[in-house]
Amino acid sequence: MIDYPGKLSAVVFTQGCNFRCFYCHNTDLVYPEKFKSTIPEDDVLEFLKKRKGLLEGVVITGGEPLIQPDIDIFTRKVASLGFPVKIDTNGSFPNTLEKLIKSSIVDYIAMDIKAPPENYKDITGTAVAFNTIIKSINIIKSSGVDYEFRTTYVNSICTPHAAAEIAKIIRGAKRYYIQKSNYLDSCNVTPDKTEMMIRIFKESVENCNLR
Repeated sequence: MIDYPGKLSAVVFTQGCNFRCFYCHNTDLVYPEKFKSTIPEDDVLEFLKKRKGLLEGVVITGGEPLIQPDIDIFTRKVASLGFPVKIDTNGSFPNTLEKLIKSSIVDYIAMDIKAPPENYKDITGTAVAFNTIIKSINIIKSSGVDYEFRTTYVNSICTPHAAAEIAKIIRGAKRYYIQKSNYLDSCNVTPDKTEMMIRIFKESVENCNLR
């Protein structure tokens, strides 16, 4: 009831991710040694077919769903059932993202902005070509598809500088969410700090809220 804004949705979780964010709560979808048995695609599609008229949308998340080589094929199959599709992504696969958008099979995109540029490796645990993040941001903003950007805040980036740097790279965005993690490192993300960040972002984006 909360994964797809305004819609009752089914959530499809995909295995695998190119990031290693230390606060990740889906580690069993990130680390291969933690992977569990998968559900056959046909079973997933059959589940959705039986719930046409009940469900209002489908969320494809992960892990990082765009790491899947056939994500466009699966997304098209879901969309062909008549379901609006939301994609969650970390923004590091802009070409795949653009392909999905141009195929008109995605109705909502949620992209994580992990940190300001200088802190990306600290948060993701891996080297990130930040130009791919910027490219995805620009693709989403100009796509005509509904979207949101969001950041999970931990102590190391809960600063006015970090908020200002992130606000700069998403300036003009439609919607941005500040998310608090349950990870221990986020215990000092206080209401005062989140209010400070909201004030900063409201100067750059249309809507900013705490989640």
